[in-house]
Order: sequence, then structure tokens, then C-alpha cells
Amino acid sequence: MTKPFHDLPLAPALLRAIDDMGYATMTPIQEQAIPVVMAGQDIMGAAQTGTGKTAAFALPLLQRLLKHENHSASPARHPVRALVLLPTRELAVQVADQVKLFAKHTALRSAVVFGGMDIKPQVAQLREGVEVLVATPGRLLDHIEAKTAALHQVEYVVLDEADRMLDIGFLPDLQRILSYLPKQRTTLLFSATFSGDIRKLANSYLSNPVTVEVAQANATAATVKQRFISVSDDDKRRALVQLVREQAEVAGQAFVFVNSKLGCARLARALERDGLQATALHGDKSQDERLRALQAFKAGQVQLLVCTDVAARGLDIKDVPAVFNFDLPFNPEDYVHRIGRTGRAGAEGLAISFVSGNNARQLADIEKLIRLKADLEPMEWSDDRPPRGRHFNDGQRVWRERSERSGEQGERPRRHEAPAATPKAPYDPLFDKPYEPAAEAHTPAWDAKAPVAKPRGVSAYIRSRKKVAALFNKPAPAAPRGQPAVLPVEPSGAASEAAPGGAEAAAQPST
Repeated sequence: MTKPFHDLPLAPALLRAIDDMGYATMTPIQEQAIPVVMAGQDIMGAAQTGTGKTAAFALPLLQRLLKHENHSASPARHPVRALVLLPTRELAVQVADQVKLFAKHTALRSAVVFGGMDIKPQVAQLREGVEVLVATPGRLLDHIEAKTAALHQVEYVVLDEADRMLDIGFLPDLQRILSYLPKQRTTLLFSATFSGDIRKLANSYLSNPVTVEVAQANATAATVKQRFISVSDDDKRRALVQLVREQAEVAGQAFVFVNSKLGCARLARALERDGLQATALHGDKSQDERLRALQAFKAGQVQLLVCTDVAARGLDIKDVPAVFNFDLPFNPEDYVHRIGRTGRAGAEGLAISFVSGNNARQLADIEKLIRLKADLEPMEWSDDRPPRGRHFNDGQRVWRERSERSGEQGERPRRHEAPAATPKAPYDPLFDKPYEPAAEAHTPAWDAKAPVAKPRGVSAYIRSRKKVAALFNKPAPAAPRGQPAVLPVEPSGAASEAAPGGAEAAAQPST
């Protein structure tokens, strides 16, 4: 039986905040991790997603930071003493909100910094002083280089969802950030999965860590019912729409996970055309658009949140009854995180995964990871339209399955009906008549004229030069030495005899 929070040696301000949030008893990870962190020891915490890891490190950190609590307005009295690093912006915002709720009855300050937003408001908040800083690695390095975030007084550092940070290439950034921190510090590492790389990271930066594992590694929550439905790629959207409309469990809201950003946007638009309220959430959207999509989903304005794995880690949205894996993930560990968006805090959830003929390898990796044999279910269609795609091209099998479901037997429908005979074009005797040469030989046009007589020795195929009239200036007579030259004046247009050769020459007065 789990213990209540009031059994912990927490300050009254923190217990009051816990009561305001409606928490009464601790989850297994909280019950085991909070005493270790309050003792000042490094910890490696492994638990299923949705079991309250945020409170497992936030409450003991705030308890140990209460000794630095003060109401001074000077930023120097509020240096960064606890640093929480997370892989995604949405998870950073969620953890920062939880920390603020836990510390709302204390004088401790907290802030969150992440990319995709204007950096100036974040700089102004950091200059006022904060004790708890929640950040993503990339934006934190920007503040460190701009000297707007000083980490030389950090006493506690938390790496939440560390395996995801390594998967998306944050290891160099983590190493740089940890190099700015003091050597004497308490390091906490929390994640839903532990891989070999995570253990190497822990051995490098943690000092004699206490390992807390409250469940089997890489295991899924027992409260989540998992279904695997066999359907072709072309029929996935049709199956999704039918299940959303028919299943009572998904009458409310649901996550729909896809593997690509482009496919995410296209599927959201297609679902809207099908009459469902859907919105897309992926990495190519701006931070404002991503926050608006999450707020609309939390407020119940959107029925389906179509997203990539950017929303698979750590998002805590209560009362989401179902998760759809429209595409099976390439990384089997992401499957554990995806279905962890439902069935949170002990509630029941439903995870439906669509499996096509191209997903055999991905399904085998998932079965190996979660140690569970997937039972493929055929998709039962509610209408009589035949499924599409290569998987269902066998018309005889489709007809037999329909007959068995309906209990009727009939003649097997033809797969392709013969096309109707097209009427022939009308007969045109002139157009269809073959070519016949004329009876009388006609002289070609190029031979119609008699050849022009040419001088002897000149080829008959060489044309003579055409005679063209030309105008020339009559040369002026030379004037005696010492006298000006006198130009003759003749009426304009006067013509004279042609030059030798028979060409016409007209003399004009020189100007």
C-alpha cells in the first residue's frame, strides 16, 4: 500500500501545494526516489511513463532549496541552484508548470527557456534571478554563450528523459553544459527506459548512484490494453475513422502517432475532411503553433491530436482514453512512450496499432522489447465497400469472407466486368479510299517554266545577278591652287546616263 505525502518530512508550504493539486498518496517511484534525493545522493530512476517522475525529483529539490529562500529583490540573492534538462519544448513547459505549482507558497523562483521563441523575454526573466531553471540543451547553450545564465552555483542537475536526448543527438550539448557546472553537485537521472548508452552516461557523470527501478525495464503499463489490427496501408485512414466513431473507449479524445512530419500534416487535413476535429503537432511547426495545438487539445476543442514522436515523451494530459499508432515507430522504445500517453495515474487506457505487411520487422522488435506476443486482429468493416491495397486484391477471398459474415451464399462476383462494345465510326468512302496516282503525268511546278538561256560555260542552275538601280555623287572638278572649290549645282532628281554595265545612275548635288 502506498504512503501519503504527509508522511514525508516536507515543509508545510510544499504539503499545502500538494493538497491544492489534489495529490494524496505517492506512486512507487515517488515513494522510493524522494527519500534518496532528500538525502543528497545521486540517483538513476527508471519507471513507466505516467507514474509521476516529475514530482519524484521536484519535491525533494524544492525541500533542499528552502534553506536559500529569501524575499530580496536583488538578482544576486537568487542564483540558479537547480537545473532541469529535458529533450523537447513541450516537456520543458510541462515540467516548469509543475515546479511553479509545487513552489507557489514559497519564495523560490523558477523559469523555463527553450528554442523557437524570442530570447529577449527569457533574458529579462533570468536577469531577475531564479533558483530553478528548466531548459532544453540548445537554448541553454545560447544563454551560456550570451552570458545571461550563470551556472557556477548549481547544486542539483536533473536529466529527465535522458535516453531521448541521446537519441536525438544532444550528447555533445549535454557534455558542454555539464562542463560548466561545479564538480560537487547532486545529479539525478530519470527515464522510462535504460539503454547501454544511458548507463555509460551515468557512470561518467554520476557518483555512486542509487538505482531505483519500480517496474520491469521497457515494460508497458498494465492499465493499458494493447490491440494490433491487421490493415493495409491504403485502408489505415478508413479504419481510424471507423474506430473513432464506433468504439466507446475513444468517444472522447485520442493521440494519433505517425512517423513523418509531412504525413502528420496530410493525415490531419484528411481527418478534418472526414468530419473529425483534428490538429497536427510536429517539429516543423513554430513554437506558438505547437503551444496552441496543445492548449486546444487540453481544452477539449480538438478530438484527435495527430503528432510525431515530438509528443511521445512526457506529455501529461489527463483523461486521454486512447492512443492510435497509425504508423509503427522505427525505434521500438518509442512504442513504450507513445502508449504511455494514455492510462496515466492508474487510469485505464487503450492503445491500437495498425499493422500492414510492411511492418513485420518493426512488430518483431516491439514484441522482443515488451516481451509480449502481438495478437493480430482482422479489421471488421462496418460497410460493404471492399478494402483497397495489395493486401486485399484477392477478389475470391474477399467475397468468401463477406459471405461468411452475412451467412448468405451467392454467385461469385466478377472482379472486372467486360467493357461495353463501343460503336464503330461511320464509313467515309473518300477518307478510307487508298491512294491512286493520276492517269496523266503532270509537269512539276518547278519544271513548268522553260529554262533561261545562260551564257556558254555557265551552269543552268546558277541564277544571274539581278540588276539594281543605284545613286552616286558626281565628283567635283578640281579647283586651281589658291582658289576655293566651286561645286556644281544641278536640279534635284536630275538623271544622267547610267554607268558602264547598263545600270541607271542619278546624280544629286553634294551637301
